[in-house]
Amino acid sequence: MFRVSGATALQPKAPSTSPSRGNEKEVVSTRQSRGLEQFFSYIHDQVGLSILDLAGVTQENVSFVTELGHKITTQNFLGSLDDTFGREEISEQTNVSRIEYFLEQNLDFKESSFDGVLIWDVMQYLSPALLNATIERLHQIVRPRSYMLAFFNADEKSLLSPSTTFRIQSPSTLLLAQRGTRRQAQVFNNRSLEKLFGQFESVKFFLTREHLREVIVKR
Repeated sequence: MFRVSGATALQPKAPSTSPSRGNEKEVVSTRQSRGLEQFFSYIHDQVGLSILDLAGVTQENVSFVTELGHKITTQNFLGSLDDTFGREEISEQTNVSRIEYFLEQNLDFKESSFDGVLIWDVMQYLSPALLNATIERLHQIVRPRSYMLAFFNADEKSLLSPSTTFRIQSPSTLLLAQRGTRRQAQVFNNRSLEKLFGQFESVKFFLTREHLREVIVKR
């Protein structure tokens, strides 16, 4: 876990890293994101909010959020997923004790701890059992009327997604660093996502040309 509040940072006790993706070439691109723009438009008049970023420590994201006057806590969600269950070993994600251990490692926060969550694309790599448990925990730790931003592969014919790191460049611009692919646990469409976030107040979709479905969820 890594937290930043102004100039104070707590280093993680045991940082987790994903297995090597070999010598695959990294492809970097910049794109506009309406989902990101919506997320930050909801909090632009406020300061001192607590934001959770599930992408791990990304300097661009940490700097952007703290310069807006907010606190950020980061979790290397995919790295921890690989450490706990094995990379792409989706069948292992049904073990109840491992699921509880995973949630304790990544989402062990007090109720209503956060005013927003940058989920990015991590949810599409979780089995139904692990995903539902994660959604339930997020519902507990996010304050009412707060927002979460999540990305899903919109190509419903493929279970392979680019393995991507999302780096914030501006309130509406992302730099995408892609290296290789990663297998999804399941395919999502608008209807299944509405059902997934059924206990939340609202779900809003933005479909991009890059087969990326951006989702804003209001707690």
